[in-house]
Amino acid sequence: MEANACEPRYYEMLEQLQTLDFALVELNLYLNTHPEDLRAIEQFNQLTQERTRLANQFQELYGPLQNFGRAYSKCPWEWNQTPWPWQV
Repeated sequence: MEANACEPRYYEMLEQLQTLDFALVELNLYLNTHPEDLRAIEQFNQLTQERTRLANQFQELYGPLQNFGRAYSKCPWEWNQTPWPWQV
């Protein structure tokens, strides 16, 4: 049985991904001006691993997050199934 995009877990996982993305963007900007900060690099790498794990889990349950080769699709093609992550 395929998971429903309207269930609470769908929105919880999307919010977690958005939180991780925000932190990663901020760390990326910080590291552009502080490239020797080992603690920030370690935090960036840890959050990157966490985001990758969560994104893979989300995509297994609900379908792709990004297109153009950044996410796999099951058969049938999942990009014609809504809602898309940016629509919720």
